Amino acid sequence: MRLPANPRLPGPAPLRRAKGHAECPHTLACEWMPAAYARTGKGDHGNHDRLDRARRIDYVVIHDTEGTYAGIPSLVRNPKYVSWHYTIRSRDGHVAQHVRNKDIAWHAGNWDVNTRSIGIEHEGYLAQGGTWYTEAMYRASAKLVRYLADRHGIPLDRQHVLGHDNVPGTSAKTLPQMHDDPGPYWDWAHYFDLLGKPFERPGHDGPAYELTGGFAGDESGPGSVLVLPSYDEHRPRFTGCVKARPAGRCPRHGASAVWLRTEPREDAPLVDDAGKRPGAPSTYSVYDHSARASAGQRFGLAERRGDWTAIWYLGQKAWFHDPSARPTSVAARGPLVTPVRPGVKVYGRAFPERSAFAGTRAPVQQHAPLPYTLAPGQTYALGQSLTGSYHSARSFDPARHVTVKGRLRYHQIQLGHRVAFVRADDVRVIR
Repeated sequence: MRLPANPRLPGPAPLRRAKGHAECPHTLACEWMPAAYARTGKGDHGNHDRLDRARRIDYVVIHDTEGTYAGIPSLVRNPKYVSWHYTIRSRDGHVAQHVRNKDIAWHAGNWDVNTRSIGIEHEGYLAQGGTWYTEAMYRASAKLVRYLADRHGIPLDRQHVLGHDNVPGTSAKTLPQMHDDPGPYWDWAHYFDLLGKPFERPGHDGPAYELTGGFAGDESGPGSVLVLPSYDEHRPRFTGCVKARPAGRCPRHGASAVWLRTEPREDAPLVDDAGKRPGAPSTYSVYDHSARASAGQRFGLAERRGDWTAIWYLGQKAWFHDPSARPTSVAARGPLVTPVRPGVKVYGRAFPERSAFAGTRAPVQQHAPLPYTLAPGQTYALGQSLTGSYHSARSFDPARHVTVKGRLRYHQIQLGHRVAFVRADDVRVIR
């Protein structure tokens, strides 16, 4: 049984490195189970990249294994397989570290995110109603992430603690193959309670924001909302939990996600995601987040009508049921961006400009826009701003790696279910 969330959890205890090789807080049962680092052929190596220099770490990426812990040792020791930094066991929260935090694991399906992240796998299956996501696992994971955030200066919010399902594809071609874990049954609100950074609810009754589209008490400009359904009470429809019956309904269970529709009514179609399902409509599949927003994600507020709220999502208005008697969002404050011209492009990588590669051994990286565009009047939550960079790790020898730093500035935004990047010159920041 999951213990109740407590937004007044005491602050984290002083964290020290665990004994031995593993980089963990001393309060965790943690072992060193190293991933393979070996040549796999002429000019090839696996299954991660070692560095001889410090790297910027912006993200922790939350995964589930879609398999059992028993299979982990053989996977991480296979140099032809992928890699990740940590695995957490379901039944007791035991932690194994596989890749040093200073090194790059191959876990996110996006090289730019890989170079700036730490990946944590959680034993379990996303479609099994959260049964694998035990309290022991949540608590161990939260202790580990607090430790990593403290060591590497990672903000504890949903712009920096991402699910694998929030990581953008690198191009239109790769988007449909991106992963969907940990899925809608991962309890983000409870997880952030344990991190000591609870998602705040307003301390008064009624709507969290004014019907004009501004913040409560501030009608001067656009606002934003934080998606926040009550996990235990909110039980949306999902299908496909049993692979042999993809159209069959999943058992009713609490979830962190809300469905997004084209109009403010229950019988309206789901919004479509031209990147995840090109040419095909969104579905209610537990594996399909084309039309879903998740707890803790902040979005630009587009409109409110009665019991429905619209957010800006993938270049369109997307509506979710948000009655004042049982709200599924709360008012949020934070910077937004709005396009300065029609047709603003978005990207899955924050790469430098072409000229930054001149005189380096690194291959020039193409700027491949994703299949979405933004228009003036739309607003998107700003998560962080950064200058484009690229780490070229084409050699087994870390001394031959090249890091290219440019001048092109980007803003990370909450584009849809996934984050994305826009060029700073293409948008205006609203604070």
